[in-house]
Amino acid sequence: MKDKQGAKDGRDLKVEQRARDVVPDADKGQVAAFLAKTKLVRQAHAAKGLKPTSGHLIFALDATMSRQPTWDVACSLQSEMFSVASQHGGLATQLVYFRGTAECRASRWTREAADMVRWMERFDCRAGRTQLGRILQHVKTESQKSKINAVVYVGDNLEENPDEIVGLAGDIALKGIPVFVFQEGSDPLASVIFRDIARLTGGAYGQFDSHAKNKLADYLKGIAAYAATGGDVSLLPPELKKQVRKLNSPD
Repeated sequence: MKDKQGAKDGRDLKVEQRARDVVPDADKGQVAAFLAKTKLVRQAHAAKGLKPTSGHLIFALDATMSRQPTWDVACSLQSEMFSVASQHGGLATQLVYFRGTAECRASRWTREAADMVRWMERFDCRAGRTQLGRILQHVKTESQKSKINAVVYVGDNLEENPDEIVGLAGDIALKGIPVFVFQEGSDPLASVIFRDIARLTGGAYGQFDSHAKNKLADYLKGIAAYAATGGDVSLLPPELKKQVRKLNSPD
């Protein structure tokens, strides 16, 4: 019988298996180094009072020129999102945005609101066309590396091929990733496609205007709690909860 000191932490066993899955022929030295690095990260998070990650949320934004006011609002809401998420479990978030003519970037995963705020304050919005297709493609690629509990997209219009966007949404639906789309304004084409994305993926659609900061705040805090718990629908705002329950009902 192994004593407690000699027994491996259950999390270490999972990490070790993951290391061998990624590098099947990894020797003991490589696995040990991987485990040591993972422990250091865990210890650093514990020192900051961060709980183990229980959910992953991709936070995607249209950062073309018309979006600057909403970008600023979204930035100001990051602390509230993480505060709510911490009440329900640890949440890792990744920022993804597009702006200009061909720029579409993704941050590393983080569990701290300060990181998100720092990244968002570093950039300003630039004129350009929408690149929602690239964001959806990124979600597909990222889902091969990490389990994604939810995706949030905030935008106002769509300047891409609707069929291609809906096709990508269908691919994401097959991976079981709900996409929550929040539209500022009422562009008719965007409204139709954004609703389709939410419907296909099992997420929800919401609409707000430039003066409705509290409404956007409720949306984002609800999704943060939802993702942190791995998908507890009861934590969503009523407007979104109704849609998700309907989408996930047997009939």
